[in-house]
Amino acid sequence: MSLESYMNEVGQKARAASRLLARVSTEQKNNALYAMADALEQARPRLKEENAKDLEAGKAKGLDEAMLDRLALTDARIDGMIEGLNQVASLPDPVGEVTDMVYRPSGIHLGKMRVPLGVIGIIYESRPNVTIDAASLCLKSGNATILRGGSEAYYSNQAIAQAVQAGLAAADLPQEAVQVINTTDREAVGLLIAMPEFVDVIVPRGGKSLIERISNDARVPVIKHLDGICHVYVDDEADFDKAFAIAMNAKTRRYGVCNAMETLLVHEQAAATFLPRIAVALAEKGVELVGCEQTRAVIEAGEATEEDWQTEYLAPKLSIKAVADMDAAIDHINTYGSHHSDAIVTQNYSKTRVFMAAVDSSSVMVNASTAFADGFEYGLGAEIGISTDKIHARGPVGLVGLTSQKYIVLGDGHTRDN
Repeated sequence: MSLESYMNEVGQKARAASRLLARVSTEQKNNALYAMADALEQARPRLKEENAKDLEAGKAKGLDEAMLDRLALTDARIDGMIEGLNQVASLPDPVGEVTDMVYRPSGIHLGKMRVPLGVIGIIYESRPNVTIDAASLCLKSGNATILRGGSEAYYSNQAIAQAVQAGLAAADLPQEAVQVINTTDREAVGLLIAMPEFVDVIVPRGGKSLIERISNDARVPVIKHLDGICHVYVDDEADFDKAFAIAMNAKTRRYGVCNAMETLLVHEQAAATFLPRIAVALAEKGVELVGCEQTRAVIEAGEATEEDWQTEYLAPKLSIKAVADMDAAIDHINTYGSHHSDAIVTQNYSKTRVFMAAVDSSSVMVNASTAFADGFEYGLGAEIGISTDKIHARGPVGLVGLTSQKYIVLGDGHTRDN
């Protein structure tokens, strides 16, 4: 069978399965998730064996330590996948929820019902646990899913897929509800993102180059974010102890995550007080600092370039800029930011209202770290990713973000006269 024929068959099966899933009860979906968790536990030895093949191949290809770490399936990560399935099963099912019911003058009763998107294609790299995250969220939200993991995790993903299939079978659900592409051919991605007759949404998870390619070439809608250029603005009316804790957490909690602070903005009247203290703490953590001229006048730092303001470092490096006021901070964020997550630290309530309204980002924090931009922290359970788009989902995308709405009209023999 040719690759094109194979992908068409996958798409056809996914479309058929999606129509069945739209009618499945919450209990049946939860039973499948619990059965998947049991199957993962039973398959633990095999998961490790298959993962060892991927790790060995990765080392032979020269993958760096960070990539190999993301690829590894440790007991703790297998435990995490099992716990994730149980958590998703415990979440409220958004499918079928009816809201905004109103009576119209004509006598009809009008409202909205939440429904699945249909078929979701997910393209991801490295982390094999994404296979479980994606499968569980799509299934609970009533969607069929087609998963295409990275070639570096091929054996791990196929082993996880078998556990997923076992869970679906135990709950008497179609195995085509979750399909993991069984080829490492890169052309499979190109075919998957160009099948609007079978796929309703694509979700890419990985590096910027992957997401750019998907965004440019896809013929179906894409839920994605390219960069996480996040800011913390420390106002002249901030509590500087709070500001210190927030900025340190936003930058140093984890460097390689999309919600980490990459640029620190400080009101110029607070710079001389605030920057020396935090510069010492950041230096102790090994963070490289680059800054504007005013910043370099009060602390030791390299010169920040135009490129620095536009860079997601994902590393122990931070850009710092002194700004004239909050309006200048907002302008900088909206100009150089990636519309991901940005924070203000201030005790002035009026300023927080302006900042929340004016900053064009999917998450805006007030006196809190950008590290909170996460589906679990938002009470969404697991997340499929974070969207910086404005349509259809924005911010962390959980179960509700994987659904849409349709109007329902209830009548009793009503007809329209005019």
